[in-house]
Amino acid sequence: MIDYISGTLDSKTPDSIVVDVNGIGYKISVAVSSFEKLPEAGSGVKIYIVEAVSGMYGGVISLYGFLSNEERDMYMLIKEEVPATGAKKAMEYLDKISKSFADFKTAVVSKNAAMLHDIFGFTKKTADKLISALKEKIISINVSGGEKWAGASSYCADTIVTEAISALMALGYKELQAKNAVNKSYEEGSDIKIEDLIKKSLKHL
Repeated sequence: MIDYISGTLDSKTPDSIVVDVNGIGYKISVAVSSFEKLPEAGSGVKIYIVEAVSGMYGGVISLYGFLSNEERDMYMLIKEEVPATGAKKAMEYLDKISKSFADFKTAVVSKNAAMLHDIFGFTKKTADKLISALKEKIISINVSGGEKWAGASSYCADTIVTEAISALMALGYKELQAKNAVNKSYEEGSDIKIEDLIKKSLKHL
């Protein structure tokens, strides 16, 4: 099993690179986000590797590359835990997540599908799938740095409150009534799911 490849970056495109190691060129698939961080051709690089075997008899080995162990760990988590997610689809997801691993982890742990949609560009269906599959497993994944977007945690709270208010208005309550009930309920306990917040707010109406 290949852990990493260290050599000279021979060429690069948005979805793959070729790394020359002692005269042998290794073609490696990469995410667009990784491509954008690569140095110019001719520079030395160290690429962390995941091998994927395909073909009718498992005879084709594809290499997927990452610039850090953190990226590789996140990729493996997605590929192994999210249903119906192959090697290429996991790479597409990683490209979106790379905007901020810390914010992505916050969104999944707090079960905030709206944040996954608004910040990372996932569809609601995919966001729900990611949360369901990763909410317990992603806690063990270490991510470097803090949240990229200031107040990302507050964003989660604001989104939950906004959704709860909208839900109450859809039930026929006036906006001011809904806001007062939701804000009061949220202040009583901020660590709460959207469904529970709505139920709790109804008791104040």
